[in-house]
Amino acid sequence: MEQRAELAGWLRLSLTPGIGDGAARRLLAAFGLPENVFAQTGEALRQVVSPAQADALHQPPQGLQAQVDQTWQWLQPGHDDGRSARRLVTLGDAAYPASLLEMVDPPLMLYVLGAAEFDLTQLGSSIAVVGSRNPTPQGAANARAFARALGEAGLPVVSGLALGVDGAAHEGALDAAGDTPRLATVAVVGTGLDRVYPARHRDLAHRITLRGLIVSELPLGTPPLTQNFPKRNRLIAGLARGTLVVEAALASGSLITARLASEQGKEVFAIPGSIHSPQSRGCHALIRQGAKLVESVNDILEELPSLRTGSAAAPAGPNGDTSGASAREDPLLDAIGFDPVSLDALSARTGWSAAALQARLLELELDGHVARLPGGLFQRRAAA
Repeated sequence: MEQRAELAGWLRLSLTPGIGDGAARRLLAAFGLPENVFAQTGEALRQVVSPAQADALHQPPQGLQAQVDQTWQWLQPGHDDGRSARRLVTLGDAAYPASLLEMVDPPLMLYVLGAAEFDLTQLGSSIAVVGSRNPTPQGAANARAFARALGEAGLPVVSGLALGVDGAAHEGALDAAGDTPRLATVAVVGTGLDRVYPARHRDLAHRITLRGLIVSELPLGTPPLTQNFPKRNRLIAGLARGTLVVEAALASGSLITARLASEQGKEVFAIPGSIHSPQSRGCHALIRQGAKLVESVNDILEELPSLRTGSAAAPAGPNGDTSGASAREDPLLDAIGFDPVSLDALSARTGWSAAALQARLLELELDGHVARLPGGLFQRRAAA
């Protein structure tokens, strides 16, 4: 976006009340660039949109000039460390991702922040990794391990920068990338790019801008409003070739992402879990509906063989046991199994005293083999 007048036209079109992305696309198809849209008579506009929308187009939206000034300033070089760049990619721009053009409602504009050498056209072989904001310890470990293995196979990971599975997925993708010069991960967010939400992911967001991209369709200054996150989810699904759901409750935004991916003709994958865990029920529902059950990253690569660009060692699945000989031979781990279990239940299974159990559980927890859950429960962790 090189010209301020051009920027003003796109922002005016996107911010005009009553003009959604659908109406904006019809106007662009009929008249060309936004400045041509605003040069039309009311009669000409009413051939494409409703009379109310035509009238709205002749009135600059409130706050337009301030938004133009803010966005223009944001786009200027010199804000970052020289490795990252700020861009505004508009519909029809050569840098606009082709996969989004296949959606029924592609966004009019995309704000992009990240490494200057990367762009969204490099996402043709990406996989979205999504899931619960409150995963189990094993769920978070699975998200990071699968994302790392996907990255080692050369596949960018798309997620939403949320707490829980999203953050773990971005971390795993960054782990795999190291210092290699390739696009590692893309975070699609539900706020303006002049803020980071959640705030505790500020450091993660900075690292993504060095090894990947952060993307939003929302104007600068947009706060984290609930209604914007389902819209964000459709972009996560749209940018990726397939979507992996790691953990999700039945009422979960991740299931929205999976449904949108399916509606777009994309592959949906789900990791199974304990039948007793609420965080597994969404994945089990997806599997019943036709999502592919995934135990290792090779299950994804086999379904989409054209994506394989490197060699990836498959992480352990939720029932995998790669924790070493001492852990495999530990009778307490055998007694725990892979479902959350209480101290009383372990005492009944093993015959050990509570004191002996607490001592050994602490050792296993410190070694990373067991996670302590809310409610006094313990769960075995499968190492990736």
